[in-house]
Order: sequence, then structure tokens, then C-alpha cells
Amino acid sequence: MAAARATLPANGTTLYRAAHTTETAGLYSLDVAGSVGILSLYREQSAAQESELAELCAETLHLDSVYLKRRPQEARHAANVQRQELAPPGPVWGAAQPEVTALEDGVPFLIRPGGDLSTGLFTDARPARRWVRTHAAGRVLNTFAYTCGFGLSAALAGANSVKNLDLSRKVLNWGQENYALSGLPAPDTDFISGDVFDWLSRFERRGERFDLLILDPPSFARSKSGVWRSERDYPRLAAQAAALLEPGGWLMAMNNHAGVSAQQFARMLRQGAPTITIVQQFGAGEDYPGADHLKVMVGRL
Repeated sequence: MAAARATLPANGTTLYRAAHTTETAGLYSLDVAGSVGILSLYREQSAAQESELAELCAETLHLDSVYLKRRPQEARHAANVQRQELAPPGPVWGAAQPEVTALEDGVPFLIRPGGDLSTGLFTDARPARRWVRTHAAGRVLNTFAYTCGFGLSAALAGANSVKNLDLSRKVLNWGQENYALSGLPAPDTDFISGDVFDWLSRFERRGERFDLLILDPPSFARSKSGVWRSERDYPRLAAQAAALLEPGGWLMAMNNHAGVSAQQFARMLRQGAPTITIVQQFGAGEDYPGADHLKVMVGRL
């Protein structure tokens, strides 16, 4: 498995998936960020088994540290009430490295391997960020921004204006740190904390339009707008997004729900935004062999 990823660090990517669940019979996955490994377990194991697997990963890939993530079947609730147990803040093997800077196609990102189940960047979306870095122009709106990987990619592409929108101020601050790593200005006005649906409505009332709008929502979420389920509610989101596009504008929409096929996702987008023509589809990167969970659709108004 390691040999199959050798071209990634050679080409400026030190943040990648070193072993995917399709290669481990669903037992675990391993992400690498520089010299740190992030080991995700999908089946319960004893402490001795966890330690042994972490040590094996470290020795195989010459890692300095390995952090552990225990992935529950029902992550929505457990991730909130059992955070310390599921994502221990310290390493299970090696020395503590609370923060590490790793590269994706030469772009630095700040990774916090012990901070949470999510550590700063979703490596499966690398092809989507690569598309943004080569296509973004004009005014860009990056929704459900997390640590602003897509917004940063748009700024690096030379977009005139990039707005990053997320409910969490904490992750937007993290995104501003990512901008700083690339030497880009990160004014607070470009990092908007709030409910995405509320803000999409607000932008429409203001008459604001965008040349690229990026949708990367979670599969499930609760907010003051209600309960969001991507398999049910994506058409509504697509309709709101399409209403904000300039003529000829781009929509990049992502769906990470394993229970939604690419065909179903395309139907959702056509249902909600019939004026959008899907022109390109892709999924996760080469370090996710056999994976079909991520669906990325690029459409144009």
C-alpha cells in the first residue's frame, strides 16, 4: 500500500491516506500528515490490539507519532458525548505533536491530529480542491467551509473575492491560519460565521451573485433551520445555490453519504436546480482505491 502512494510526497503531497478501508477489510484506515499517522478504527479492539496496530503502522511508514480515532457506527451523537474516548488528545504511539503542517500539492495546511475526529482537512476531496485551484475566478462563495480548504484553493487561483461560510467560528479561525501559511490576507469579513441556509437567503435578498459556489454539507446536521439530511434535503440546498449564480457561473456540489449513489445525487441536483448542467463528475483521489462514498458534481448555469 505504501508503495502505491509513493508519487504523492514526491509531487508535494505529504497529507494523504496511506491505507483505506477497502484495503484493510473495513478494519481501519490510516492517514498521514508529515511524520504523523492518524489511525481510524471501525471495529472495536482491545487496548493491546490498538497499540500493536499503531506500532506496526509507525514502523512501516517511519512515523514519529500515531494518533487514534475510534469511529462509531452512529457518529452523530457519540462524537459529541464521548469525544475524549473516540479521539484521545494524545498519541497512542510516539511523541505528542499537537500541530503539524503538511502539504497538499505543495499547499501547506495546519493539521491537529489529536483535536477531534476531524483533524483539519478531508484528504478524499483533494481532486475537488485541485479543480478549484485551476478554475476559480471572479466571486467565490465557499459554504460549509470547515477549515477553508476550498476557499484557500480559490484564493490561490486568483479569484477576486472569496467568502468562507460556516456555523463554527472556531474552524473559520483555523481557516485563517491556513491562509496565513500561504501568505494570503485573511480579513474577518471573508470568514462568515452563521447558518448556511440563512446566509444563502440573505445573499439572495441583497442581490449578491457569485461566479463559483461550493457546497460541501455534512450528511446530517442540526441547526436553527432544522434537521438537515442530505439524502432528503439536497434539492432545496441546490435551488438556493443556483439562485445565487451569475449567468455561466459554476456550482461544485459534494455528497459524502455512502447510501446515496452518484445517479441519485445527480437526480437531486437536477430536481433542485434544473438550470444547472452537470459537466463533470469525480470522486476521491488515487489514495482511496475502490472508494465510492464521495460524489463531486460540477455544474454550470
